[in-house]
Amino acid sequence: MRRILLIILSLLLAGLALGGVFLTQPVLFSRKARLAIPRADLELLRSHVVKLATAFLPRSAGHPESLDAAAAYIRKELERSGGRLSEQPLTFERKTYRNVIASFGPESGERIVIGAHYDAYGGFPGADDNASGVAGAMELARMMGASPPKIRVDVVAFTLEEPPAFGSPGMGSAVHAASLRLAGDRVRAMICLEMIGFFSDNPGSQTFPMPILRLFYPGRGNFIAVVGRPGEIGLVRAVKNAMRSASSQSVRSINGPRSLLGADLSDHASYWDAGYPAVMITDTAFYRNTGYHTAADLPETLDYDRLAEVVRGVYAAILHLAES
Repeated sequence: MRRILLIILSLLLAGLALGGVFLTQPVLFSRKARLAIPRADLELLRSHVVKLATAFLPRSAGHPESLDAAAAYIRKELERSGGRLSEQPLTFERKTYRNVIASFGPESGERIVIGAHYDAYGGFPGADDNASGVAGAMELARMMGASPPKIRVDVVAFTLEEPPAFGSPGMGSAVHAASLRLAGDRVRAMICLEMIGFFSDNPGSQTFPMPILRLFYPGRGNFIAVVGRPGEIGLVRAVKNAMRSASSQSVRSINGPRSLLGADLSDHASYWDAGYPAVMITDTAFYRNTGYHTAADLPETLDYDRLAEVVRGVYAAILHLAES
């Protein structure tokens, strides 16, 4: 009986270990980036976050004037990057909104989409959610403008990610993804920047949707996460490895089902629904940031040094995917 119990225990532990490997895709050795990866501009990132979180409130559905002003600011900044600018108007609840798009590299062929939503929940500042992601996208545009990628890269600032549009065909990302599918455009990968600026070194600052995940991830909220579906192991691993190769920021990953709370709560899910491969880069949102969807989500709560390192890592991932 003891031997049988030991065998059962060994099998359970082996299964747990294999499950952990499948979820986390550990990397024992990280190669340095083969290409020179420029540093992101920390002060530009900070200024974009402050501007979005203070000058255009409320950035939410039902307030198209504020969202339009935010979109105009984003367009102006993207124009400075040298990208090919376009806009995608959409209607939600009889009001008109717009996605803002800057394209780099070749005009045709397969593309990579980098996206972040510029609206914010309710009347709140939304510094982390999601001025941080939009600031990161604008900085990536500036970096690509200085050195265009080998394949087309579209940087898209989405409108209407937050409720009441969330999960509906009226989401800015849903409209964009559907338009690509309708046109038959090929997407090598979509990378969603969803809350990328909040970090904490305090013990216990990181929480999880399932207690068992504590066995595989740090208890301090000082890492950035790459989130993908179980069938996207290759993409998640490629993005994580590229980010680690170029950045000092700790990078973790998870390949989990959409039923895992939080796994599909952003714009990347729109591309999954359209049949495209997509990942989310995130600081894990409400699993770490207690200011999520509150008035406490302010620019001064973000870590701009780490935000800049995240952006640098994502830039390395874009270059890697463009070459693959």
